[in-house]
Amino acid sequence: RFIAKPCAINLGIQDSGPHRAQPNAILEKVFTSITKSPDGKRLEGLSKQLDWDVRKIQRWFRHRRNQDKPTTLTKFCESMWRFTFYLSIFFYGIRFLWTAPWFWDTRQCWYNYPFQPLTSRLYYYYILELAFYWSLMFSQFTDIKRKDFLIMFVHHLATIGLITFSYMNNMVRVGTLVLCLHDASDFLLEAAKLANYAKYQRLCDAFFMLFGVVFIVTRLGIYPFWILNTTLFESWELIGPYPSWWLFNGLLVTLQVLHVIWSYLIIRTASKALVRGKVSKDDRSDVESSSEEEDVTSNSTKGIFSTSSNGSNRLNGHVAGSQWTGE
Repeated sequence: RFIAKPCAINLGIQDSGPHRAQPNAILEKVFTSITKSPDGKRLEGLSKQLDWDVRKIQRWFRHRRNQDKPTTLTKFCESMWRFTFYLSIFFYGIRFLWTAPWFWDTRQCWYNYPFQPLTSRLYYYYILELAFYWSLMFSQFTDIKRKDFLIMFVHHLATIGLITFSYMNNMVRVGTLVLCLHDASDFLLEAAKLANYAKYQRLCDAFFMLFGVVFIVTRLGIYPFWILNTTLFESWELIGPYPSWWLFNGLLVTLQVLHVIWSYLIIRTASKALVRGKVSKDDRSDVESSSEEEDVTSNSTKGIFSTSSNGSNRLNGHVAGSQWTGE
């Protein structure tokens, strides 16, 4: 309200929504009471009832769906908040972990376990991260709706479960490594969205490509060979199969499965960007095209990055057709 909105206005982002559908009592009743996306049979019936062309009715429903979507200004403010948090918490984590022995030797995560001290800096790092992911969990139901809602919901559940579980079991050393690793790429995605909303396309593409590289390196490279290696093998070797070993590693492996899914979406968007010359739209977006030519075919030309990660990033969150519109 006091920082993001003035920045958006200074960048020329207007608080104006999409094209509004013309008032029509019959179509409005169908939209609110029956369906927001009528099938062919219902479209034909409405066409005869109103003496409207079917394509005109399709456009009306598309405009009606889009007018409930958040404005670019709203999405800019949301992304700026997430960018600020991700960037701040990432540098806080790096600064804290740089002097931590387990950052350089993951076996230190298990030496003398579970009798490891919980310092105030480590405590605040954990509490800040936990509070933020709880906020994402609740706000997901009221924020911009995205196609990867279920994936992000599972991600938030797994993340909150891991943070809470590792804190209760004093596995905070390896927990800080997981948190810092995940924060490494999130702020880059939010930066790409901010550039996109401000219509700095080249900057948007550069940030997105950088995000893709960092995401794949950290989530498909460092995470399995550094994090999962120490939780699956080094912990087993040093402290044995403790009672909650299966649950803890099950949640970590669940995150890795989500990483693979998101990496596929990112690679697909990046490959299309190389062909088209710009980053394509987020496939997670629910915002429909407003062009007059596309109606039924609009679903086949949607892209990936609207995010959640959402959207993604959210993707949290945390990626394919026309120019991507970010979260």
